[in-house]
Amino acid sequence: MNFTHNENQIALYNEAGELLAEITFPYIDKDTVDINHTFVDPSLRGQGIAGKLMSELTDDLGRRDLKAVPTCSYAVGWFEKHPEYSHLLK
Repeated sequence: MNFTHNENQIALYNEAGELLAEITFPYIDKDTVDINHTFVDPSLRGQGIAGKLMSELTDDLGRRDLKAVPTCSYAVGWFEKHPEYSHLLK
C-alpha cells in the first residue's frame, strides 16, 4: 500500500487520483500536531486501513521529533489501545 505523505496529511489515493483514506494532523505549534481527522472510504473499511494510517503517522512523528494531541475519536482510541506509543503524546 502506497501512502502519500504531505506536510499535515497522510493519504491513500486510487489510480484515478481519488482520495480513499486519510489522516490529517495540522500543527498546534512548531513541535506539536493535532490528529484531528481520520477517513476511510466505505469500500475499504474493515481492512485495517485506519490502523495502517496511524502506524505511518507514528513513524512520521518519530522521524520528525513531533508530539501529538489526538482529537479525532479514532486516534484517541488507537492511542488508548497502543500505550507503547504514549511517548509521542503531548
